[in-house]
Amino acid sequence: MEETKRTDKEVLSKGIRIMLICLFLMFAGPTVVHIAFSNDNKPLYIPLLILGILFCVLAIFTLYKGIKTIMDSLFGENGK
Repeated sequence: MEETKRTDKEVLSKGIRIMLICLFLMFAGPTVVHIAFSNDNKPLYIPLLILGILFCVLAIFTLYKGIKTIMDSLFGENGK
């Protein structure tokens, strides 16, 4: 008898946590970039701009990782 596939709740909760981190980064990145551009004559302009761009790149990466983790929990990993 073939066992029916079920959602792996542990992996699903990990994916949701990753998506919550992504949500924070999606708001923090553009906010920090906006703050950097509004203070372009201040000494912290370059570090804030780099930090904001880093947050935006990390948001894209965690979005991909979160969606992949959630899909793995729903449909099973390829390696299993």
